Amino acid sequence: MRIAVAGGTGRLGQHIVDVLTASGHDAVPLSRATGVDVVTGEGVAAGVSGADVLIDAATGPSPVKEEAAAFFRAAVANLRQAAVEAGVRRVVVVSIIGVDRLTTGYGAAKLEQERAWLDGPVPVRILRSDLFHEFVEPMMGWGRQGDVVHLARSVRQPVAARAAAETAAEFALAADAPSLLEVAGPRVEDVVDLAALVLAHRGDPARVEGVSDPGDPDAVLYEKGEILPGPDAVIAGPSFADWLSSEAGR
Repeated sequence: MRIAVAGGTGRLGQHIVDVLTASGHDAVPLSRATGVDVVTGEGVAAGVSGADVLIDAATGPSPVKEEAAAFFRAAVANLRQAAVEAGVRRVVVVSIIGVDRLTTGYGAAKLEQERAWLDGPVPVRILRSDLFHEFVEPMMGWGRQGDVVHLARSVRQPVAARAAAETAAEFALAADAPSLLEVAGPRVEDVVDLAALVLAHRGDPARVEGVSDPGDPDAVLYEKGEILPGPDAVIAGPSFADWLSSEAGR
């Protein structure tokens, strides 16, 4: 099959392309690095042309809800038009677990992305993923001040991007599949604890301080552990600790 992957050179998309290619499929990465801009529409039609399936793994450039939502609205409009013109059989949208409960920030914008795709004429499947292992260290960098890492308290069930990509590829290729699927890692973890593991693994003497934001309702849900995968989620290893100690975590 020919499968176009929006965001195909990103943290998740590159793994999706790799998994599909290794399985013998023609995976076409769509990103600015390959001459495709999903917001302006430049190169989108050519990239999607001839595709049987489109996977939308594009990520917005801002965590601010309004800015992220504007990105997704423009991207979906351009990708959807190209998908219709190309006769794409189905679209798989990579989203976030719990977006139907989130009201602020990036998560709420992802819900708008889902709805925009579902409003179109092409059959849509949605894959909601938990936090990628690969996001923990960048998150630590955002709140680091000297030897103190300030990190929002958050209970998640993180998954390796590669494992999520394998699930996304299988989901996209399946002739028969549910319209909504979740993927998460094997363990429920506190992100503050994961950050401490990273520091220890790197030999970094810094310490982690968990912070709370009672004014952000989404942050409260995450801190209470109320945004977790359901009982039917695909559970994909490795655990964060195993991933960190492997080549992938270096």
